[in-house]
Amino acid sequence: MSENPALETPPAGNTFPATLDVAALLASGWRPLAFRQFILKIHSRCDLACRHCYVYEMADQSWRAQPRRMSRAVADRTAGRIAEHALTHELGEVEIILHGGEPLLAGPEFISHLVRTVRGAAADVGTRVRAGVQTNGLRLDDDYLRLFDGLEIRVGVSLDGDAQAQDRHRRRADGRGSHAAVAASLRRLAFGPFHHLFGGLLCTIDIRNDPLATYEALLEFDPPSVDFLLPHGNWATPPPFRDPASSATPYADWLIPIFDRWYGSAAAQTEIRIFREIMRLLTGGVSRTEAVGLSPARMVVVETNGGIEQSDILKSSYHGAAATPLHVLRDPFDAALLHPAMAARQIGERALAPICQACDLRSVCGGGLYAHRYSTVGGFLGPSVYCPDLYRLITHIRTRLARDVARLKGRR
Repeated sequence: MSENPALETPPAGNTFPATLDVAALLASGWRPLAFRQFILKIHSRCDLACRHCYVYEMADQSWRAQPRRMSRAVADRTAGRIAEHALTHELGEVEIILHGGEPLLAGPEFISHLVRTVRGAAADVGTRVRAGVQTNGLRLDDDYLRLFDGLEIRVGVSLDGDAQAQDRHRRRADGRGSHAAVAASLRRLAFGPFHHLFGGLLCTIDIRNDPLATYEALLEFDPPSVDFLLPHGNWATPPPFRDPASSATPYADWLIPIFDRWYGSAAAQTEIRIFREIMRLLTGGVSRTEAVGLSPARMVVVETNGGIEQSDILKSSYHGAAATPLHVLRDPFDAALLHPAMAARQIGERALAPICQACDLRSVCGGGLYAHRYSTVGGFLGPSVYCPDLYRLITHIRTRLARDVARLKGRR
């Protein structure tokens, strides 16, 4: 075990970070990039019981031992750590995302205190703080919207489509659906004086729902962006309807009709992140999301108890997968930059499996989302469980782009 606790790996089976020699990386000239996004888990419980939730329904059950709400002491120290990190790396701007569980359960007073404290500490070192919240929408009333307006907090809402699609998974503990309440909240956000706060919609894909009907249901709320999420899963726990032994592409087949509708629309309807990022990568740009591409991950999580963690999506892999031995009361965020699992998500192609490195789409796919690569044999050193879907989707988008480029060249 290293004398530096930041180089310890979390308890687990075979995982790629356990084989990563951070000291050798540093000796080779590699340097980690500073965190720019801080996911703050301000409440560890939720007022929905979503069937597809990776926090409560999958491998990691650490939420059970977390305090329900982040304490003010942890909030204040987190603010100081963010400012410390920004000063060390001369960051002009950082982003905080209020997350959970359901973050609105933390209450307006705590949210106001946290955001003002983070901004105050960051302002002292010359750093601007953008703030956002990701909510299920149940509690998004006018009081919260007025608070978010005053604090300049952008609001993202989770919605899986129409009533049937939403209520298939996103239900209350007693089984009642959530669509009616969330739709009412979205109407307050989207069609009144608070529209400028609307960050977008997050939709978890269920291929049993009609893709174009789902897209139309989301467009009804005039979202500035839509983020279609592949259900979290991996080789050990495959996502629904994804047979790891099959070359079938049910998720690409679901997304492609939406892409064709979106891409072929005469007027921009909304921004769809996964499509835009794939197009950006195909045209030589860099990705702004971990879902595709090889851009270094520059986000870190602070749990309600103050623990510094990796992406919480890793909790879909195995118990303890997101954990580090670090804590905001003891450790600076710079220590997390040297954690092997953090480094693995910043070294790009070097973290890919040989099969991914040999792929013609490796710079676009990037091996897919890190959590989706997990297996009990190779840890995270493998392709995404969605590999066939990603290949088909990216190839389809590449073909459409190439055809349009050729058409434009023919007009010259």
